[in-house]
Amino acid sequence: MRTLTIRTGLAAALILVAGCDQAGAPGDANAPASENAVEAAGNATIADGIAGAAGDSKFVAAAKSVGLDKTLAGPGPYTVLVPNDAAFAKLPSGALDKLLKPESRAQLTGVLTYHILPGTILTADIDKAIDNGKGKAVLATLGGATLTATKDGDKIVLTDAAGTKATITGAEDARTNGVVHHIDAVLMPT
Repeated sequence: MRTLTIRTGLAAALILVAGCDQAGAPGDANAPASENAVEAAGNATIADGIAGAAGDSKFVAAAKSVGLDKTLAGPGPYTVLVPNDAAFAKLPSGALDKLLKPESRAQLTGVLTYHILPGTILTADIDKAIDNGKGKAVLATLGGATLTATKDGDKIVLTDAAGTKATITGAEDARTNGVVHHIDAVLMPT
């Protein structure tokens, strides 16, 4: 019953976000960025960008295994927090292999959608939301949960419900249907 509820909720979230042009209200951390704020790389979608990025092969393989690559090739907009391969290597031994099994598809979908935010959210938007939130901002994920964003010096740190922290590394990667931020840890929903 729980699996059915999760699948139904995820399906509803994917349909809802896929049909939206914008997410969030003005001033929200999940509000869309200005169309002129970032110029996307050619006609490449998020799916194109992560598929060709070195060091993201485990995230790409996981997304393909549950069909999220097709969603990330759609109109969006999305903000995707992509853990690099080194982040997946930090997981307990066998954890990724277990998630990639067909019987764990719903759980893997939940983990991946926890790394996707509706709308185009730039680092400048997160910075502003943290400042407006007096040191922290709550970001809604596509999976229906939240992440907490804070700063450590000039770096943005995202914290999941269990307290795992991931730092946004490098520059954001603008795409025609959103933006990709690379992170150094895999975040887990509750």
